[in-house]
Amino acid sequence: MYDRDLPPEQLIPFARTLDETSVDDLWVVEDLGWTGGISSAATALAVTSRLRVGLGIAPAPLRNPALLAMELGNLARVHPGRLAAGIGHGVQEWMRQVGAAVPSPLGLLEETITAVGELLRGRAVTLHGTSVHLDEVALVHPPAEPPPLLAGVKGPRSLALSGRVAQGTIIPEGVGPEQLPGVRERIGGGEDHELVVFTFLHIGSGTAEVTRSAVEGQAGFLGVAPADVAMASGTAEEAAAHVKALWAAGADSVAVRPIGPDPLGQVTALLSAL
Repeated sequence: MYDRDLPPEQLIPFARTLDETSVDDLWVVEDLGWTGGISSAATALAVTSRLRVGLGIAPAPLRNPALLAMELGNLARVHPGRLAAGIGHGVQEWMRQVGAAVPSPLGLLEETITAVGELLRGRAVTLHGTSVHLDEVALVHPPAEPPPLLAGVKGPRSLALSGRVAQGTIIPEGVGPEQLPGVRERIGGGEDHELVVFTFLHIGSGTAEVTRSAVEGQAGFLGVAPADVAMASGTAEEAAAHVKALWAAGADSVAVRPIGPDPLGQVTALLSAL
């Protein structure tokens, strides 16, 4: 993952460097005040030739589904097979800040993922739901290969929703391997439902100090104690062991989020240990 605290202009050399490694995915961020996900994904796709670029995560309350489908459809046509699109509830405090909070975040997310998916498949969509209203809307240039839509969620009802309407689920940073089997069970879905797990990465000494701010913020988001926020940390071998444990517990893709200086150096060390 290209961390949100890194300057946007450094995404270009970061992506180009990763494109020459064995990494499969590069995930970009959309967080209020930091950076826009569509422009970041477009930038990363344009300067690479191999990587799948993941959008993590477009908040449904900020995105009209017709416009979101248009943007994703364009990227999928220009870069076929190289886009994964995450859509989530959005952080509710941030949604209130911009006047985008809705009475039923769960209903909005289901309607958004459903509508965007149908539009990307080239179908005309009429939907008069609780939050989404479309009347015979269709894409003129739908992609031949629609990108997978993944729900970025964490609660039990939202996980079940993801299993019903999305092609994959994104699990936030801090969830450990011992929790993943239960998460998989709540999601349901089929064998093709992709489970992407985000995890903090810090290789080297002073992990507690370097990651304190990120861990405390994530602990508040997850509703757990900071000590219970799982991460890939310590030596390169210890960090690799954590990634392998996530894979063994059911993760299809693990996206590491390097915290602290030299993010590419940390990724390189992790890849060597793996």
